[in-house]
Amino acid sequence: MTASDRMKVRRALLSVSDKTGIVEFARFLAAQGAEILSTGGTAAAIRAAGIPAKDVSEHTGFPEILDGRVKTLVPQVHGGLLGRRDLPEHLAQMEKHAIAPIDLVAVNLYPFEATVAKGAGFEDCIENVDIGGPAMIRSAAKNHASVVVITEPEQIAEVRAELEEGGTTLALRRRLAQAAYARTAAYDTAISTWFAQQNGEVFPPRLAVAGLLRQGLRYGENPHQQAAFYVDGTQRPGLATAVQVQGKELSYNNLNDTDAAFECVAEFEKPAIVIVKHANPCGVAQAADLATAWDLALRCDPVSAFGGIVAANRTLDAAAAERIAAIFTEVVVAPDADEGAKAVFAKKKNLRLLLTGGVPDPATPGLLVKSIAGGFLAQTRDNGRVTEQMLRVVTQRAPSAAEMADLLFAFRVCKHVKSNAIVYAKGLATVGIGAGQMNRVESSRIAAWKAEAAAKAAGLPESLAKGSVVASDAFFPFADGLEAAAAAGVTAVIQPGGSIRDNEVIAAADKAGLAMVFTGMRHFRH
Repeated sequence: MTASDRMKVRRALLSVSDKTGIVEFARFLAAQGAEILSTGGTAAAIRAAGIPAKDVSEHTGFPEILDGRVKTLVPQVHGGLLGRRDLPEHLAQMEKHAIAPIDLVAVNLYPFEATVAKGAGFEDCIENVDIGGPAMIRSAAKNHASVVVITEPEQIAEVRAELEEGGTTLALRRRLAQAAYARTAAYDTAISTWFAQQNGEVFPPRLAVAGLLRQGLRYGENPHQQAAFYVDGTQRPGLATAVQVQGKELSYNNLNDTDAAFECVAEFEKPAIVIVKHANPCGVAQAADLATAWDLALRCDPVSAFGGIVAANRTLDAAAAERIAAIFTEVVVAPDADEGAKAVFAKKKNLRLLLTGGVPDPATPGLLVKSIAGGFLAQTRDNGRVTEQMLRVVTQRAPSAAEMADLLFAFRVCKHVKSNAIVYAKGLATVGIGAGQMNRVESSRIAAWKAEAAAKAAGLPESLAKGSVVASDAFFPFADGLEAAAAAGVTAVIQPGGSIRDNEVIAAADKAGLAMVFTGMRHFRH
């Protein structure tokens, strides 16, 4: 970068809602001989520190009007930002119309997102839609060859450092211009999303998606892939709100699996533990306390649990932490952890402990987005929850109270298992899970095999599937999947129903003496 590429600041316009660092920056600019233009509260804060600042209205000769809605939307501001310094005709026009160049703009926008987040009314939200701010940002970014644009407080330090070395570089101004357009795009996305919600539109004609970089990741699913973690500002309790208390840097796969585990554990009201491996639950249980829930969840598949992700829906205590830390665990995520639990995990330096500050409400609506070649798919979150009142008994025998509790539990777990999904459960704990198979009968057999393996590992004389219930995320297309579960020893079945062969499946259940209920709701997860 040559000396001629560096640009000094002779005139700066500072107008920010987040005033972090702005007074010290103004003092620095003034010391360098720059004229400071400002508005409203920013000008007041700068002057209160004894730094001279000229009101934009004084600079433009045009007063603020319409309750401040129009104050910078004038040629003296945008001409000063957009005028090219390398074109004599631009400079001549600026001189003719008494337009002074503006070399730096620091603007962060009206807090629209924060206003919506606190539940403000329609009119308050509209008043927090910034017009002049985005316009100045876009003008400055377009003319970045001659203008510095600052949109975030954390950018101030890098700009100041370059100014101390004689002026800002073109490389920095280009980076700041890209960040500026990304900021206004995200701002417009927030506004358009809110408007769509106000209008009752789930899928508007143009769907905008924006994210803020939380962290760069070492790599993606595989070492040759690049990856990063972005947050969307919705503040749903989970990874976006989590504080990492200890442990190594999280990987792409860690984050994906941890999200799957925490979303699953949020399904349960009682203390619950979910163990996930490769985005699928391999053990789930709820009990009177987390330590007991852990023991039951681990029993389901102790082999897969090694190196897994553990999620809890309660504050972790030392008793639960001791059990979890007894095997190799990649990540533990919970709403909180007491000091005893933190002390236990601190002995495992590589274990990542994430505390989210809360548990997401499974019923909260939202959109899920998945990329495909040439575009992306969007769908509403699967926030469906089956209750006992929704169930239809279709067999000669109805489930007992204990079977009914296990059926509802198993179907909630099924919602978080990759299709085709089969879940065996007993005593509010999974005892066998079959996931992601191309046909349902194989998922049934795999789940049964896992239940047998778990029993052997625990030194029990018979399969854990004996006396369990089975949940299927979608209907049994043939009786063979149900018959495989019956052979494993289940006593009751929960499934959506809706197959053209439902009568055959019902007849098979009756023949085996099973109770079966239909939910009328499917939970495919691909």
